[in-house]
Amino acid sequence: MPTSARPRTPPAPPAAAAPRAVRATVAALLVLGAAAYTSWTLEAVLPTGLSPLRSYVSELAARDQPYGAFFRAVDCAAGLLVGAGAVGGLVRLRAGGAVPRARALSGLGWAGTAVFGAATAADAWLPLSCAPTVDAACAARERAGLVPATHAAHAVSSSVAVAGALAGMVLLTAAVRRAGEGGARLRGTLAVLVAVEVAASAWTVAAVLAFDAGHGTWGLGVGQRLQVLAIAVWLVVLAWHVRRGGREGRRG
Repeated sequence: MPTSARPRTPPAPPAAAAPRAVRATVAALLVLGAAAYTSWTLEAVLPTGLSPLRSYVSELAARDQPYGAFFRAVDCAAGLLVGAGAVGGLVRLRAGGAVPRARALSGLGWAGTAVFGAATAADAWLPLSCAPTVDAACAARERAGLVPATHAAHAVSSSVAVAGALAGMVLLTAAVRRAGEGGARLRGTLAVLVAVEVAASAWTVAAVLAFDAGHGTWGLGVGQRLQVLAIAVWLVVLAWHVRRGGREGRRG
């Protein structure tokens, strides 16, 4: 007598597998981009000659710095990776991967993150020619408008990058909260990182204005490093949430 065969679990249909693949890809791109965006931490082991307390992060990539080419390449990669991840987030959104009541916030948030990625990549192609916080002659030329136009262009692209990052952080965090996704711990973590980013950005702007006016750096390096670190950590937390598909704590 033939034995009864055990029922076999049917394979997941392609329609279900595709969203999982998109989520995994978006999460991987965001994590890789965040890792590249923290390349400045290598200054702890590289003899850059720049002070982490006073210098701009972008001075590491200045044309006259010993590791400038390396930091420019990694910064460009960071921008492209995050930008690609944001585009993937928009694709997932169009495929129905978001709670409808949070869809508009998510779309705007992913768009802001894409702007951040594009502007970060542009930063790498518009480097400073010298490091004004450690080179008095460079600072004097910058105040006199005698530096290459890339200095002004870099200031614009950096400002756009921060604005895009802030928009993405605020809007996507709001979307997660509105959709009731991720549980209280995740939503709280995202909110704390947004608050840290806002405070660090305000500190950085005040320090830049003080330096430009000749009143010292006001801990410019610390404020800006905290600013970029908050962005990177937020990207990693967002990637973890995207990878899980927002299942934990989702309301109806």
